[in-house]
Amino acid sequence: MNFEMLTQAVGELEEEKVIEMLQEFVGENPNEEEAGKAVAACQKGMAAVGELFESGDYFVGDLIFAGELLTEAIDILKPVLGSGETKKVGNMVIGTVHGDLHDIGKNIFKSMAEAAGFEVYDLGIDTPAQAFIDKIKEVDAQIVGMSGVLTLALESMKDTVEEIKEAGLRDDVKIIIGGNPVTKEACDHIGADAYTTNAAEGVKIIQSWSE
Repeated sequence: MNFEMLTQAVGELEEEKVIEMLQEFVGENPNEEEAGKAVAACQKGMAAVGELFESGDYFVGDLIFAGELLTEAIDILKPVLGSGETKKVGNMVIGTVHGDLHDIGKNIFKSMAEAAGFEVYDLGIDTPAQAFIDKIKEVDAQIVGMSGVLTLALESMKDTVEEIKEAGLRDDVKIIIGGNPVTKEACDHIGADAYTTNAAEGVKIIQSWSE
């Protein structure tokens, strides 16, 4: 298996080529270590997609497609990845905050975070603070991602962080906020640990937290 070629094919969003390469690879009964290398090569390709998106060469549609392509790639590799699971690097709860119904950015972030090895629990849109709190406790999450596009979402994020604090969970989780209106000032005001306006950068941030 030429892992560099695989990385390149993922980066260039060549779906047929990626799937063909992986099916052939799985057909050769690779060991777990080799299968892990294939996953890493796909993730590297995904990072390249993120960089091309940041530089304006790729668009939102490309990111969504890349996320789907990666999910497909991991599904093909699952039978040769030992227990059928890729190593999970952490549990994360995400949701679009109360009062906001946008979810494209959140969904892109979710597929990219899952591709990077996170177990992501998605609470959907218009999520009340209590739903975040219940899920953090239930899955013992280390990271919380809040998304919002409307300006009013910033106040919802602030309220949610406050309630997480009141529930005594703030020290247990790192909080990242994302969406068009978030800025460094908003992040400080809300009390989050980090903010991002693009999914690829957001995934880099949460990866640095779980190292």
